[in-house]
Amino acid sequence: MSEVTLSSKNQVVVPKEVRVALGLKAGDKLLIRVHGKTMVLLPKPKDHLEALHGIVRGLYSDDYLRKERESWD
Repeated sequence: MSEVTLSSKNQVVVPKEVRVALGLKAGDKLLIRVHGKTMVLLPKPKDHLEALHGIVRGLYSDDYLRKERESWD
């Protein structure tokens, strides 16, 4: 785990090992999400559709989906 310090200008430096691990470079956009008292920093996807692809796979069982599809008729 890396530690960063918030500067007087409210800026932080992303540590090198994090930049390397995520493939970040100067100018890349990052997203920040807040969950309670926790902050999560994520690289902004270049293609949101591609980033969301398959995100709900496995959420519903095949049996549930089959019953739902049958109810549409």
